[in-house]
Amino acid sequence: MSEVKLVDAPDGIEGAGFFATRFDKVIGLARSHSLWPLPFATSCCGIEFMATMGSHYDFARFGSERPSFSPRQADLLMVMGTIAKKMGPVLRQVYLQMAEPRWVIAVGACASSGGIFDTYSVLQGIDEVIPVDVYVPGCPPRPEAIIDGFNRIQDLVKNEPLRRRNQPQYQELLAQYGIQ
Repeated sequence: MSEVKLVDAPDGIEGAGFFATRFDKVIGLARSHSLWPLPFATSCCGIEFMATMGSHYDFARFGSERPSFSPRQADLLMVMGTIAKKMGPVLRQVYLQMAEPRWVIAVGACASSGGIFDTYSVLQGIDEVIPVDVYVPGCPPRPEAIIDGFNRIQDLVKNEPLRRRNQPQYQELLAQYGIQ
């Protein structure tokens, strides 16, 4: 095997070389490819999520190998399906049990806007009780749409500053939802 030689390498540099980057970029890249989702599925969209996790779509190839079923071990909350108003406090409690940094995806029309259930007993979007980072449209959304929503979360995680959660705008958003 032949050794790789650098052309016009500066004095004192030998071997394959090096690269420079910022520490927050390395952290963002690592976080974005090691998200542990917590599926909060209540109806049809949960079935589509099961298809997404299956071998045909292989959700694990995006760095989400291990779905978590404990909020304390998850950093991505995927809310799928209809959320009744009585489930609102439960959903908020699950969100609060997750450690920072945490992200939320509203999957499907029901989680995003109440869907076809414009009634007194159904939340008209989970953003009434918790902040949402990405909305995935559809009734129910196809697995490709769920994967696209997950890829958008990965981009958000990868490019998010390490101290974004401490900024006043984020704290105001949490205060709006009554979360301290």
